[in-house]
This record gives sequence, C-alpha cells and structure tokens, in this order.
Amino acid sequence: MTDPALEKAFVQVSVARSGVPVVKAFFDEPTFTFTYVMHDAETRRAAVIDSVLTYDPAAGRTGHGAVEPVIAYVEAQGLSVDWHLETHAHADHLSAAPYLQQKLGGKIAIGAHICEVQHTFGALFNAGTAFQRDGSDFDHLWADGDQFMIGNIAVTVLHVPGHTPACVAYVIGDAAFVGDTMFMPDYGTARADFPGGDARTLFRSLRRLLELPPETRLFLCHDYLPEGRDHYGWETTVAEQRRANIHAHDGVSEDDFVAMREARDATLDMPRLILPSVQVNMRAGHLPPPDDNGVTYLKIPVNQL
Repeated sequence: MTDPALEKAFVQVSVARSGVPVVKAFFDEPTFTFTYVMHDAETRRAAVIDSVLTYDPAAGRTGHGAVEPVIAYVEAQGLSVDWHLETHAHADHLSAAPYLQQKLGGKIAIGAHICEVQHTFGALFNAGTAFQRDGSDFDHLWADGDQFMIGNIAVTVLHVPGHTPACVAYVIGDAAFVGDTMFMPDYGTARADFPGGDARTLFRSLRRLLELPPETRLFLCHDYLPEGRDHYGWETTVAEQRRANIHAHDGVSEDDFVAMREARDATLDMPRLILPSVQVNMRAGHLPPPDDNGVTYLKIPVNQL
C-alpha cells in the first residue's frame, strides 16, 4: 500500500475490537441528516459528529430541537465530550457545534482544507476582512493522516474531497464516519457540483475509503429513502458498498462514474438550506457577527449559484 494515511487507518481497523466504538445515531428528518455520538465504553470519552441546528428559513429562526436528544443521551450515559467533529462544511443543515460545546464542552474540529471553502464562500457572501479565512473559527484543523485518541480508541483522519474540497472521514476504531461522500448502497454517492467539488476527485476518494478492511462499519451523514425502501438507513460496511453501491460498486470505472455523476448533478436543484448553511458552517457553526443595530443577518446572494 503506497498511501501512508490509508495504511494507518487500515491497520487501525484491523486491530480494533469489533463493535468498538459504541455508536448512537440521531436522525433529523427535515434535513435527512444523521448526527452521531460515539464513545469509548471503558473511559466514557466521546465525540459528537455532524450535529444539526434546527433552522426555519421562513422565519429566520434557529432552535435546538434536533440536538436536545443528543444532550440528554450524553448526560444519561455519563459521557465526557472531547470533540465536535465536522466531516465538512455542510450545505443542507446548520451545525449545532457551538451550542453543544457550550452545553457539553469539547473542541470543534474539521479538515484543514476548510480554508479553501472559506475563501470561496467568503467571497460569495462578501464576508469582508473581519472573516479571516484561515480556519481560526474552529478549535482544530485536521490534516490527512492525523491520528488522535478518544479515550482508548484510536482515530485516523482521511481527506476524502470531491463533494467539497474539505471533506474528511473519521476512522474511529472499527468504524468510519464518511460524511456525504457516499450514501446507502441503493442511493449511491454524493453530488460533486458545488463550488470546489469534482466528480473525478470524488471517485478517487470513494475508492480510497473502499480500500479499508471489508468489515469496516460505515456511518453515513444522510439518507433520502429511495423508492422501494420504507425505512431510513445509516450504517453499512465496506464489503456491502463494494458489492452493491449503485454508483461505485467494484467494476465501475472512473470515467463511467464521472459521466454518470456529472449528468445526474446537472438535474439536481440546489439544497434548500445551502445559503444559510454554508455561511454559518464556514464559521464553525457560529452566526455572522451582528450589524450595528445588534441584529444578525444571513445574506442571500442573487443569481450566483
């Protein structure tokens, strides 16, 4: 294997005990998003992955209904949260990481390539010089191959761009939290037409993840309930994805994937919450600073996407 970061993740999964870490999923149906709390059963140390801030775009009002069950679970289980991990700057929901940090402690982290996203969308939203675009809104930025511990469980970070430039997967024990890179096998893969996205890069990231051991548990950020299935799904395995993913199973060539992905993306509408989501999530879930009247505003750039 000539991919040092992937090799570290592969070895980590190979030696991990099956079913470690403990994973609890919380589903926000309005945004079709799964938030995860993972923890080490021995030390009770934990991380929250891809949290959701409730947002009503008609009223411009935020709420915490999606994460109150997360807080209740953490407290009931007696967990200590070390990290609020973002797989990328989401375009379909606002992050609740700052609220959870206030309630539970822990640091907010994302992949280091978030700076590219901040430059792109900082310009789109005309965020001004006060917005630093250096990742400093986050407490920590991960590089490809970074490793750390949550309790006694090893974590390896893999950079998996294509959906966005900053996408990362967190390989934790025998599990990988892959964000929007892939979905359940019967739904396929993420779009790659956002600014900075690229279908060819996405294919290579998919194949990188699918080089992990076949028993690796994969936890997905979304499920959109395709026709023919009557229940939401959030967990699969590398083996299942390699066998049955409708877009990226073994045998699909890079060129065929790119042709499919680009044709499919051309038919898709922009996500309903992309404009509020990205300008908040590029700031680590913090709202933009208030204007001189004390009111915080979210911008709507017209005819730009």
